[in-house]
Amino acid sequence: MELEQVTHVDNVRLSDDGRAVRILDQSLLPNETVYLELSTPEALYEAIASLRVRGAPAIGIFAAYALYVLALQSEAPHYAPFLAECQRHRDYLNASRPTAVNLRHALDRMVAVAAAMPCMDVPSIQAAMKEAALAIHREDIAMCRAISEYGLSLVKAGDGILTHCNAGPLATSRYGTGLGPLFLAKERGIILHAWCDETRPLLQGARLTTYELQRAGVDCTLICDNMASLVMKEGKINACFVGCDRVARNGDTANKIGTSGVAILAKHYGIPFYVLGPSSTIDFSCPDGDHIPIEQRSGAEIKETFFAAPSALPEVKCYNPAFDVTDHSLITAIVTEKGICYPPFDESFARLFGPCWKEATP
Repeated sequence: MELEQVTHVDNVRLSDDGRAVRILDQSLLPNETVYLELSTPEALYEAIASLRVRGAPAIGIFAAYALYVLALQSEAPHYAPFLAECQRHRDYLNASRPTAVNLRHALDRMVAVAAAMPCMDVPSIQAAMKEAALAIHREDIAMCRAISEYGLSLVKAGDGILTHCNAGPLATSRYGTGLGPLFLAKERGIILHAWCDETRPLLQGARLTTYELQRAGVDCTLICDNMASLVMKEGKINACFVGCDRVARNGDTANKIGTSGVAILAKHYGIPFYVLGPSSTIDFSCPDGDHIPIEQRSGAEIKETFFAAPSALPEVKCYNPAFDVTDHSLITAIVTEKGICYPPFDESFARLFGPCWKEATP
């Protein structure tokens, strides 16, 4: 598959008739390519909760379209009951995954559009919500390109890049965040080599990251998560690139489980550790990582998913947090669409994001 087809895959968009959200079901990759069209509250909620759509930016785009699709179904006669419906749908969808802040931001933005139109009829509000959802999608495309440019400036030809989880086009809209520099390098003929953590227990690195990189012709090697230390010690890694699901005001970053371990190893071996994500992923109202809620998922993901038979006895208890928090002291820089932030992050955030940083209440 050509690079253009990979980096510009339509993994989330409105259906052709505009009345459903069309997604590429990521839970079936890499072995099946299945598109779903979803329009009920339950189906939209389930798609987020079951990781049919995943990746913080992609979840935000999906949520915006989802709220618009649900708004189209409203039979409310005027503004007040229509707004109340939108608020109920927002709260319901927001409960699907608690950690990724993009979900909440997109839903709040969509409701704010409706709330700002008290004198308008329902069809006019629905039309404005559609434009807002499309704008969120367009903005993410632009953000991913800018993040990719900044990220690429941090490495050089021949470097080995360690990745964790999936932060490519499937998790966003176009190039991706953590993987964006690799795709951009490929476009420009710059050779980089990706070492991809498999990312247990749901194998997003194995199933999705290597899928995207391999099909785009980007040189990549898959490793088990517990091989990262050896690969670093052998001198194969020059930088670590990861995405993020929520960044606190002080730079503490929540990302897929195992990310903090990678950061600790990188610190030990003197390897720069970069977090790449849009500014919408930074939660300036959250003071630090201790205040980031961590989603807990079923133990079946550890014992049963992707195994032909259970890998442990049924009575064995499991602890399955979906994310961990990487302490800001382990992060070399946070790459956003507006620029690269270096420690101390509260100061660099204040310089780069000014009003947003000052107005948010931690």
